[in-house]
Amino acid sequence: MRSGHDLEFVHVTKRYGDAVAVADLNHLFAGGTYVCLLGPSGCGKSSTLRMIAGHESVSEGSILLSGRDVTNLPPAQRGTAMMFQNYALFPHLNVVDNVAFSLKMKGVDAPTRRKRAGELLELVDMSAFAARLPAQLSGGQQQRVALARALITDPQVLLLDEPLSALDPFLRVRMRAELKRLQRELGISFVHVTHGQDEALALADEVVVMNRARIEQAGPAREVFNAPKTEFVARFMGGHNVLALPKGRFAIRADAVRLAATGHEAVVTGVEYQGAHVAVTARAAGDQDILALIPEATFFAEPKSPGDAVCLAWDDHLLHPLYQ
Repeated sequence: MRSGHDLEFVHVTKRYGDAVAVADLNHLFAGGTYVCLLGPSGCGKSSTLRMIAGHESVSEGSILLSGRDVTNLPPAQRGTAMMFQNYALFPHLNVVDNVAFSLKMKGVDAPTRRKRAGELLELVDMSAFAARLPAQLSGGQQQRVALARALITDPQVLLLDEPLSALDPFLRVRMRAELKRLQRELGISFVHVTHGQDEALALADEVVVMNRARIEQAGPAREVFNAPKTEFVARFMGGHNVLALPKGRFAIRADAVRLAATGHEAVVTGVEYQGAHVAVTARAAGDQDILALIPEATFFAEPKSPGDAVCLAWDDHLLHPLYQ
């Protein structure tokens, strides 16, 4: 759903002294979409998020929201809200007062702000916990309260700084579904920072891969995964091999590589059972390590062990050229 509240970066740069954290970003984030800023630690994604929120100043360039220059506005006047990694709930306030806090600061009367807080708690399925203190909640429950608190200001853009990192794997998957549902119901933009490729692929309408303070590639999740433009994106997204072949460097998905009677000769260096498939790593000519994801039944019909000679094969039309 497009809300019309586009977020745009125009030559945005962030410096800390001589260090460049974000370098000359130009990008349009379409309104009403779920965007994941993805990249390794230190790539600039958190600084980017904090500049959108107004918690970091912009060294150069402009940030526009719905066509309005918000570069120098304080956080409360931007039309954005931020959900912090540690949730930052007030320990002495119960759930409903935590959620209503920003409306209290704006002078909204108690009945009105508590009614609105109750609506948001219902949205995140936390109505039954309204009277509890944060210490009486699980991590997942605290996260839902933090979400409700961020949403009570009716932001055009919700900013999420690694919101799932503190949760156990089962709850993380469940909360991914909740975040996606909320974004679709509300119809606003979510900009979500993560270093988890699976999280970005599961959630994002658009994945923005950052590396060394710049945007390396941006696009729909399937496009970025299936058609990486650079060696960094191919390796960081995972599930790909980067191959040096006579006509250049190419990426190919690991599940497109198979063990065959003829093909590229290699020696198995590792075998890892992963449930639905088996990950076979083999070293080919030129000391290239190539990963093949073999369906479980196929592998165990003719299993291999480290040290075994094998032939690796793939369909050449599945090779994807890399530009860097």
